[in-house]
Amino acid sequence: MGFLDSIRGVRWARKRQPERISYWVSLAHERFPPDDLVRQAVEAEEAGFDGICCSDHLAPWWTAETAPTSSGNAWVWLGAAAQATSRPALGSAVTALVHRYNPVVVAQQVATLEGLAPGRAFLGVGSGEAMNEVPAGMEWPSTGEQLARTEEALEIVTRLLDGDTVDFDGRFFRARRARLHYLPERRPPVYMSAFHEGAAEVAGRLADGIWTLGDPRQAGPVIQAYRRSCERHGRQPGEVILQTLFSWAEDDDAALEGAREWKGTMVDEHYTHDVADPREIHRRGEEQVSDTQFKTMTIVSSDPATHVKRIRQLEKLGATTVALMNVSGADPHEALRVYGREVLPQLRA
Repeated sequence: MGFLDSIRGVRWARKRQPERISYWVSLAHERFPPDDLVRQAVEAEEAGFDGICCSDHLAPWWTAETAPTSSGNAWVWLGAAAQATSRPALGSAVTALVHRYNPVVVAQQVATLEGLAPGRAFLGVGSGEAMNEVPAGMEWPSTGEQLARTEEALEIVTRLLDGDTVDFDGRFFRARRARLHYLPERRPPVYMSAFHEGAAEVAGRLADGIWTLGDPRQAGPVIQAYRRSCERHGRQPGEVILQTLFSWAEDDDAALEGAREWKGTMVDEHYTHDVADPREIHRRGEEQVSDTQFKTMTIVSSDPATHVKRIRQLEKLGATTVALMNVSGADPHEALRVYGREVLPQLRA
């Protein structure tokens, strides 16, 4: 797809902006320990975020020689966060449905979360990364198989959440008279991560919304593909969640130094190829992503006005929700307070 097509996609998406955009914070299990993340969740609610989500990883994107590491279990943590907060939406960003998780268990997990946090739970799903699946025993498959696995698992999850008794005999997953014996009153929505149009088509057919990166070159075509799929299958389009990273600190240099270990997340091959060693991921990120590129692709600044400006640019791509991942390694807690005092009020004004 050419540059002009990409621009047309952005213009097309702008026409469908919602009257009120939601702002979620995504909390990083790769970088901060679980108890600190519960504190961040409470601070995010106090700051006024509409939703709280967390990464779902077995491994971080770097090693302890590079920056502090952690990797708490997302679903155990979500139960704790449900009890520590009372208002924001709450869910995973995102849970891979290719190997580590059986889809029947995933459906049970999000249904339980909705019972603990009524009206708030959601499930973000995607095809994952080799760094999280290979250590758990998976031979990392082709991108086509990654999507096929995600599609099968997503069908099982959504049918169970709909209250069906599921018999399923797929290439990768099976279920035998599976059903959820605890169904909450509200069905939790399921949002699918999509970085290309093939995944967006599956999201339009099976999911309740799409989750993608706030990249002007990619977001427009992905959102268009999602909406076309919804139309073909007679479904109303759901949430359009655009995600980016943000780092705040007292000065710009500290904001960059506190977040530079995340460069590995900017390399496309780390989501599709068999690259499972955090050392290799970090090395490739440093080699392929300059400081200037990193600051262009994320929000790294000590100035709250810069954060407001960059988030408003994401809104123009057609987001109904903007998910902001707090990678402020210098001071994640003050970063949330700055958002509460100076960023979110400006966005809502």
